[in-house]
Amino acid sequence: MAGRSRRLGLAALVVGLVGLFLGGGVFVYGKEAYGGAVVQSTSMSPTYKPGDRVFYERVDGTGVRRGDVVLFSAPDRYGFEALVMWRVVGVGGDHVVCCTGAGADARVTVNGQPFEEPYVKDGDADGMHRAYDVKVPRGRLFLLGDHRANSMDSRFFASDHDGTVSVSAVQGRVVASRTELALLGGGVLVAAVTVLVGLGLGVASLVARPRRTVPPWPTRV
Repeated sequence: MAGRSRRLGLAALVVGLVGLFLGGGVFVYGKEAYGGAVVQSTSMSPTYKPGDRVFYERVDGTGVRRGDVVLFSAPDRYGFEALVMWRVVGVGGDHVVCCTGAGADARVTVNGQPFEEPYVKDGDADGMHRAYDVKVPRGRLFLLGDHRANSMDSRFFASDHDGTVSVSAVQGRVVASRTELALLGGGVLVAAVTVLVGLGLGVASLVARPRRTVPPWPTRV
C-alpha cells in the first residue's frame, strides 16, 4: 500500500503541475494575442452596434486585407486616445474611387473594379455623396465605416495623406470567427480538468496511505 500511495502522490504532482502550466500558458498567450472592446458609436452599424463587445487579435497593419475591420489609434486626428474601429477598403497601392452608380446601386471601385460591400447599412456604399479619388500610399490604409452616412472616416481627412491611416497605427483586427477564441476556451477547460484530476489523484494517495497501528493501552492487573 505504501508503494501505491507514493505512485499516486507522484502522479498527482505531475498531472497537477501540467494543468497549472497549461492554464498559465493559455492565459498569458490569450492576454498577449487578443483584446476586447465595446462599440461606442453607430458608425459601424449594422455590423456592430453600440454596446456590442468585439474581440480582436493584436496585429499590426501590415497583414490586414481589404474587408478587414481594424482598431487603430489616431489621437492627432480625433483628439482622443481611445481606439477607433473602421473597415479596410484600400491597402497600399490601391486606387479607391467613389462612386459608380447612385443610391442602392452606388459602388466604391478599387483598382477599377466595383468593391462588393454587402455589410454597408441600407446597401448605401456612398452615404454622403462625397466624391473621392485616392491612390493609397504604401504603408497606409484607406478606411471607411459601414454606416456611410454617419462615419467620420478617411473621407473627412483628405488634407492628411488623402485620409489614409498609417499601418503602424493599427492595434488589432476584429475576430470575425470565434473559432480561435473557442480554442482558447477549450485550452482553459482542459487545464482546469487536468488540475482537478491531479487533485483527485492526491486525495487517492492519501486514502491509500497505510494507517498506523496504535498499540493497545497496557492493562493494569
